[in-house]
Amino acid sequence: MSLSLTDLSYAFGPRQALDGVGFSVPEGRFCALLGPNGAGKSTLFNLLTRLFTTRAGRIDIAGHDLARNPRAALAQIGVVFQQTTLDLDLTVLQNLRYHAALHGLGGREAATRIDAALDRLSVADRARDRVRDLNGGHRRRTEIARALVHRPAVLLLDEPTVGLDAASRAAITDHVHRLCADTGLTVLWATHLTDEIAPADQVVILHRGKVLANGSAAELAPDGDLRDRFLALTAEPA
Repeated sequence: MSLSLTDLSYAFGPRQALDGVGFSVPEGRFCALLGPNGAGKSTLFNLLTRLFTTRAGRIDIAGHDLARNPRAALAQIGVVFQQTTLDLDLTVLQNLRYHAALHGLGGREAATRIDAALDRLSVADRARDRVRDLNGGHRRRTEIARALVHRPAVLLLDEPTVGLDAASRAAITDHVHRLCADTGLTVLWATHLTDEIAPADQVVILHRGKVLANGSAAELAPDGDLRDRFLALTAEPA
């Protein structure tokens, strides 16, 4: 498995943000981590990126135990956070070069990887534009391209389409699905929007810090209405 979580828990004082969360995502799979706001999705991402740490449970990334070998595990992930982390006053190319340098890449190797990432995300023609001058969709594409430069095994995206219009959301979602199909990249895509999920995608429904369901979208909603299934599972008591 490219990504495996076992009995993962985390608390903010008396509030249990995650409670025994466990699931695995195989190589080349698009997995939607589906949950309403406050379900624990961002807490889980903070644990996966080691912004938070916990002794309760285990995280394995591309065969590396995150707690025991964090450097090797973190080298295998690319991350797109909900809030942009691009330097707005640098160009697209400068942002990617800086990221490559942080991963020890330079010269021709870095240039080749950057060109490939920009081409794949269809932003090569904006390479010399300042990020500040890009629209929201192109900024997101740039962030995804940057996350791919060091060729991670797992790509984590935390609500990556927040604030985008419908056309930009669809374009970003399609790009990432194609990445899985074409390159074997494993994707964990946190969202609360069911229209970003394809029938063949793995879906993990998270609510109040617990996994309520785990399977393909088609399995969880045989009638094709994943939204209704999601709402039924996460409905609050009257």
